[in-house]
Amino acid sequence: MFKRFKLVIILLLLTIPSYIYAYSDYVIASGENIGIKLKTKGIIVIGKYDDTNISIKEGDIIVSLEGNDNINIESLTNYISNNSIETINIGYIRNGKLYNTNLKVKNGKTGLYLKDTIAGIGTLTFIDPNTKIYGALGHEIIDSTSGYIIDSSGGNIFDSKVINIIPSDRGTPGEKNASINSNNTKGDIDSNTNKGIFGDYIDNISNNNLYKVGNINNIKLGKAYMLTELDNNKVDKYEIEIINIDKNDKTKNIMFRVIDDRLLKLGGIVQGMSGSPIIQDNYIIGAVTHVVIDDPKRGYGILITNMLEEAEKKDD
Repeated sequence: MFKRFKLVIILLLLTIPSYIYAYSDYVIASGENIGIKLKTKGIIVIGKYDDTNISIKEGDIIVSLEGNDNINIESLTNYISNNSIETINIGYIRNGKLYNTNLKVKNGKTGLYLKDTIAGIGTLTFIDPNTKIYGALGHEIIDSTSGYIIDSSGGNIFDSKVINIIPSDRGTPGEKNASINSNNTKGDIDSNTNKGIFGDYIDNISNNNLYKVGNINNIKLGKAYMLTELDNNKVDKYEIEIINIDKNDKTKNIMFRVIDDRLLKLGGIVQGMSGSPIIQDNYIIGAVTHVVIDDPKRGYGILITNMLEEAEKKDD
């Protein structure tokens, strides 16, 4: 549900049991659209423009250069430009395994299309007003080329404005189209996990949208609503109905269906709504994470407590 442009903890210095969590009883429920730029650890091979290096495949992740594992596209390009060489030694990951090979250099080029940044949009879920730790998306960011979760070296979230929305249809989830204002940084990205992206929020915050954190025992079947930003660039409430609760799943804890006419006109859930907070009885209970492809009027959400517990790990 994190929409890419191509396309779906506080560590207390106290002696306390590891199962006691320190997130606030009340957090700010957002629903704002955000731009996301995530830096990758290593360089992802996304294609080739010649056969200079036939052993390297699309989806491989270059993680070292001549024994140096702190690399990006700029450092690779500079190394090749500043040295008269025909081969460079690289380490790369394929299917989770580390390999080593000599990469051929022809006329100062490797013949590979590369990237070291993932960009897209999503929805900000919460901000803890006491720590200014935020959570967004409710799920991981996966590289479309390799199919693996991005091992991140950092990144940022930015101000973003929705331009228009492509409606969902059965078998084809729609999507938000939005601009990213890279000059207006909202926060940094410390971690990319299966429960969302997390970091420190650095912009101004308002306590107007404080909601008590709800646990699994506060959730019931029936009406609730989600907070999200559509093409009027205003966060609004949209009614949903919770139809199943699964406390044992790690991420798909809440199943719901859309009953708000405004969302139904869009076909239901669209890509870019990931992270939209779910509110019930004045509790923040979860966040939208997935759309049911064959029925986009239905979706899944993660428990907010799962996100908050994951957020606390970011400083470990």
